[in-house]
Amino acid sequence: MPLSLVVSVLNIKGKLYRKTQNFIEILIMRIRSFLALVITFCLTLGFIPAKTYAFSERGNAQFTDVVNTGKANDCPEIDSSSIGSISLSNGDSLKGICMHPTEVYVKVPGSKRQKSEFLSTKIISPRNNTTVTEVYGDIDSGKFTEKGGIDFQLITVLTPGGLEVPFAFSAKDLTASIPSSIEPGTELSGTTFTPNYRTGDFLDPKARAANTGVEYAQGLVALGGDDEELAKENIKVDVNGTGTVKLSITNVDSDTEEFTGTFEAVQPSDTDMGSKDPLDVKIIGQLYGRKA
Repeated sequence: MPLSLVVSVLNIKGKLYRKTQNFIEILIMRIRSFLALVITFCLTLGFIPAKTYAFSERGNAQFTDVVNTGKANDCPEIDSSSIGSISLSNGDSLKGICMHPTEVYVKVPGSKRQKSEFLSTKIISPRNNTTVTEVYGDIDSGKFTEKGGIDFQLITVLTPGGLEVPFAFSAKDLTASIPSSIEPGTELSGTTFTPNYRTGDFLDPKARAANTGVEYAQGLVALGGDDEELAKENIKVDVNGTGTVKLSITNVDSDTEEFTGTFEAVQPSDTDMGSKDPLDVKIIGQLYGRKA
């Protein structure tokens, strides 16, 4: 092969090598610039404070971390140092309202030597399913009106004397006067509707119920319903009640428009479809809610 041809081939190879090398260097520089941009963007997002909601953190919990622990019965919580405010006006709504009972007292009838008083009780059924939650409603003319949600729970408590007291812990038809803003220290008072603990189809131990047509047990027919106490047991009636509730706000997050606090409700216990006199039940616990 002529020497000149060899030199030409080597020159061409050298030029191709230099061009390839330059292309690789330019590509590496561009990749480095792109990676630097991506890293900078990620670091910037990392330092931007996120708008985190207490209820969303609760909803993102793993099933295995919650099942059989009682955590699902708790209300969401916000930072205890939150001391902001939430403005409210006609047409606004509140939602996600949660009331978790932590203490239950029953007013037991007194005697000649001792007056009636509220006694501390123990929740025996159900222990981890007592919370009224996801309650929502509208604000109109300075009043909050409940519209729906999981707004009642059936609870049974045991008094120190061994008396089992069932009741329907309720936020149904909750109405409360509400100010133009909510902030720490705000207190709201209102009323609630307390439904029957049992429905008309519930059968008592003698198969009596309100909707079955059975108003007496066999063997007691001869009394003819003349006995007043027996008539109360035989003839089942719907006995609904009215409760009172006071909501006390302790913390408010202005950014997420969430609030937490405590509540105190007083309502009647179950009457066993009219056969028993109701007892006053006082429920105290945790409160959570947010502006819609």
